[in-house]
Amino acid sequence: MGAAAATDHEAEPPQLSDWFNPKKRPDVKTTTDWLAPIIWEETYNRQVLEKHYKRLNITIGLVIWATGKFTEQDLEQFIQSANKHFMIGYNAIFYILMEDFSSLPPIELGPLQTFKVLTVSKGQRIWEDFNITCMKHLNAYILKLIQHEVDFLFSMSINQIFKSDFGVETLGKSVAQIAARWYFENVKNFPYERRSKSAAFIPPGKGDFYYHSAIFGGTPQEVFNFTEEYEKAVTHDIENDLSSTYECHLNKYFFINKPTKLLSPEYNWDPAFRTPPQIKHVKIACQSKGIWVN
Repeated sequence: MGAAAATDHEAEPPQLSDWFNPKKRPDVKTTTDWLAPIIWEETYNRQVLEKHYKRLNITIGLVIWATGKFTEQDLEQFIQSANKHFMIGYNAIFYILMEDFSSLPPIELGPLQTFKVLTVSKGQRIWEDFNITCMKHLNAYILKLIQHEVDFLFSMSINQIFKSDFGVETLGKSVAQIAARWYFENVKNFPYERRSKSAAFIPPGKGDFYYHSAIFGGTPQEVFNFTEEYEKAVTHDIENDLSSTYECHLNKYFFINKPTKLLSPEYNWDPAFRTPPQIKHVKIACQSKGIWVN
């Protein structure tokens, strides 16, 4: 699965030590217990990665969830900011998933960027049910279309705006976004699903980070794997008369299937919070409007 811009051997990224220097940021945690890098400003050398990925002529996909409660202005602002900052200099395809095409604003993109509007049929307005509907659609679109067109894929909700370059330092097999709200909290306070009968259950005292559902990504295969597991998990909960949030299921998935790269809160900072000194360069500003993603 994947667009196969190069053979698997050629597509292997440079050695971590060639582009990632965790010692540049002694003020924050830069490496996980399973040795995955946590990307902060100053820790990465984008030029080394650019040299590698330019040679491979990769294409990056961005799934944009224009579903649920949003305005045409929300979508227009998100796309305009992505046009300026998302993977500049690379082939990019914006997959806009919508229920109602009439809400699509005029879209003007750069020379390497294209977009496709994909239908999401209207589901019941219970959020969990609607999330299932959305994941089923994404699952089907990855199989039918996306896996043949892109090498890497991100999924993002539109309640956020790109503020600076979101570049190839974010690419990886499986990419998770650390939630700004919970980064500075103790793991015991994380809002994981604590009911043991739920498929999203994470035992008290366990857990690594709390991940934000507004951004996740990886190879098309890895994103597909999550959509598959999410559907199984929700089906399990329904059979047990339980309902957990989409974000709790995402956190359980990454608890079991450790991400290979983590994005620091700089990649999704909520400006409603007081900005601490650790947040040196905001890549994406979260808009606290509470649309589709929890």
